[in-house]
Amino acid sequence: MQLLGIDTGGTFTDFVYFDGNEIKTHKVLSSSDAPEHAILQGIRELGIALSADLHVIHGSTVATNAVLEGKGAKTVYISNRGFRDVLTIGRQARKELYNLSPVPQPPPVPVDYCLETGGRITAQGEVLESLSNEDIVQLLKEIKDINPEAVAINLLFSYLDSRYEQQIAAAMPENIFVSCSSRVLPVYREYERGITTWLNAYVGPLMQGYLHRLQSKLDKTRLSIMRSSGNTCDAEQAGQEAVHLLLSGPAGGLTAAQYLSRQLGRKKILTFDMGGTSTDVALVDAQLELTGHGHIANYPVAVPMVNIHTIGAGGGSIAYVDEGGLLQVGPESSGASPGPACYGQGGQQATVTDANLILGRIPKEIKFGESLSINFGLSEAVISQLANKLRLDSIQEAAQGIVRIANEHMAQALRVISVERGIDPREFTLMAFGGAGGLHVCELAEQLGMTQAVVPNRAGVLSALGMLVAKPGRQLARTLGCLLEEVSNDSIENVIQQLAQQGKDALLKEGHTTTGMVINASLDLCYRGQAHTLEVIWGDKTLCETAFHQLHQERYGHCLDSPVELVNVRVGITLNRDISLPTGINRADLQERHNGENYVWRKEIQPGQRLTGEKIICDTESTVWIAPDWVAELDQNGHLILQKVNN
Repeated sequence: MQLLGIDTGGTFTDFVYFDGNEIKTHKVLSSSDAPEHAILQGIRELGIALSADLHVIHGSTVATNAVLEGKGAKTVYISNRGFRDVLTIGRQARKELYNLSPVPQPPPVPVDYCLETGGRITAQGEVLESLSNEDIVQLLKEIKDINPEAVAINLLFSYLDSRYEQQIAAAMPENIFVSCSSRVLPVYREYERGITTWLNAYVGPLMQGYLHRLQSKLDKTRLSIMRSSGNTCDAEQAGQEAVHLLLSGPAGGLTAAQYLSRQLGRKKILTFDMGGTSTDVALVDAQLELTGHGHIANYPVAVPMVNIHTIGAGGGSIAYVDEGGLLQVGPESSGASPGPACYGQGGQQATVTDANLILGRIPKEIKFGESLSINFGLSEAVISQLANKLRLDSIQEAAQGIVRIANEHMAQALRVISVERGIDPREFTLMAFGGAGGLHVCELAEQLGMTQAVVPNRAGVLSALGMLVAKPGRQLARTLGCLLEEVSNDSIENVIQQLAQQGKDALLKEGHTTTGMVINASLDLCYRGQAHTLEVIWGDKTLCETAFHQLHQERYGHCLDSPVELVNVRVGITLNRDISLPTGINRADLQERHNGENYVWRKEIQPGQRLTGEKIICDTESTVWIAPDWVAELDQNGHLILQKVNN
């Protein structure tokens, strides 16, 4: 089986191809209006033949961009009578606590698209109001008048009894995408469950259309999609569960980081993924950290996803002077079109990439992705305009200011996932990847007091590499909502087995076998009366309760003498397959590379060779700037190991 990992980013689409013997990498500019065009272009340029022997694993931004840009499908939201405003009211949490005049935000779903009906279940799972034929007829009439593309159904306590949601779904016209909360997210909290169900419907038709177009272009080639949890699924199922794809691309980078952390022998990793549009940071402590409290565009997304903090800071982030005369950087990005000024694609504003070029951290002579030439003069022009507005003496000062501000944004993001959670970043290694990560890794590590960093082999396409090593799997959950002491071990085991069977059925439907399937179970626990939970690995009730008290003590500095409540049961099921990728650097094209006056190609560095002083290290996907007080060494696998020099 040939494997092709594809990560579609805001600026570049990255490719990593493994033919069973060696790895090839490639980059092309993304085509935001039709992402499949860039994918097909990259496949052609790599010379890959489409066949049943090729397996494509894809990380997509289609769902993410639709939410961020407000360009999802026309969607109707169906709830019980009296609860049409749940998504509008939300948690009544203010974004700015002390702002007395907040700008009103539009509701997720217009009020005219929020419908009410019967079929109400109590918190004990009893029928409070049945769903009548008249209810169905009225719903169908309202649906016909609105003519939506999708419907989101979120009835109260449907995770206890889903019969009415299923009845409504079965009555919907065949041409409408239907999303049921009892399938998308069968857990408590009606607002989070409702938003997640609505998001699934909002982006579902777009994802189905995109994946259908892509699959038709790929012919008989097998297509899998990366999920936000770091597992993969078949493209057909991915279209039905589009809300699970909102962190599809970043999950690939974290999956690769976990894979490489074992290869590097470094358990504790802070990841820093800087692309052209955004920067993603996360923490890996041997395992990927999943969360059920993720957000996108201020919407809570309660499905399991990798715990990533994202900010609008990338190589394409635009620098400008605000009304007060201060220099600002981002979050607006130049994207792939027109891109930074130096791309020569029509960009008229200074970006972080232009600033790095002016500072000499990107050699003028190299090409991005082996095909995109750099125009130094265009960067010089836009940075000069900015320097004039700031009344600075040189464009170098302006460029340095841009980089410093961008670094502070990214350092603060790293503090959010470490220091603000009581974790000392000095105990971790900073792993930088993405096309621009290596340009900022030394300065960011210094800002956090870190002395160890690594820029892995193929760092510029690491998210695409993560697609190759990701495992098929599912993450499932169900709410029980009872005191731990009131439920038996057998009852919990029964729920675990039911969830595991759902996961097995999904994987079997994709053509996998039960051989190698691994099941991991956990419980979400809290003290009675608490609103937030802690996740502990399932063993039995006694072990879980003891582990919960210990974890609460570690996280919050105290534990309570109060009953423990079991909120959710969680099950992860994965296909335990290990892909053995070749290590080291392919030096086959060494003769085509020539060192410049101020840079060296990574392919020309010998394993164990130490590089001291300020250096620029290039490869075809990314550039690494080594600060003067850092030492770099290439290991046997082609990874750059960076060490801060003690002064």
